[in-house]
Amino acid sequence: MAPVTMPPVEEARRIFRRLGYSVDGDGTDLRAERKWRTVHVTALDADEASAPRQLRADGGRSEYHLRCFVTWMESAGTLRDRLAGLDPNYEWAVIGVDAEDDDYTVVDRVETAA
Repeated sequence: MAPVTMPPVEEARRIFRRLGYSVDGDGTDLRAERKWRTVHVTALDADEASAPRQLRADGGRSEYHLRCFVTWMESAGTLRDRLAGLDPNYEWAVIGVDAEDDDYTVVDRVETAA
């Protein structure tokens, strides 16, 4: 069982690799690429998910229009609600990872209006 005080970085890497992405980056910020798509992936521990500094409206990095936040399952709903309240100008998704069995669920996915 992974400790929920650590961000699920390796779990995020595994999820995106299973989905066919190549994953680069160190620390909690990763870049996942597949075909034409580049996703800025940020792994957050339980505390960061409830008060994340990485949720700036510009996505934190102007070159990324697709963001995915990966956190532990018990924090995923809170993170989803914070993102929905901010209404950022990038497409985003929240993935919750189950610390018990390393399974994951896409909690929410929001596309920006065209």
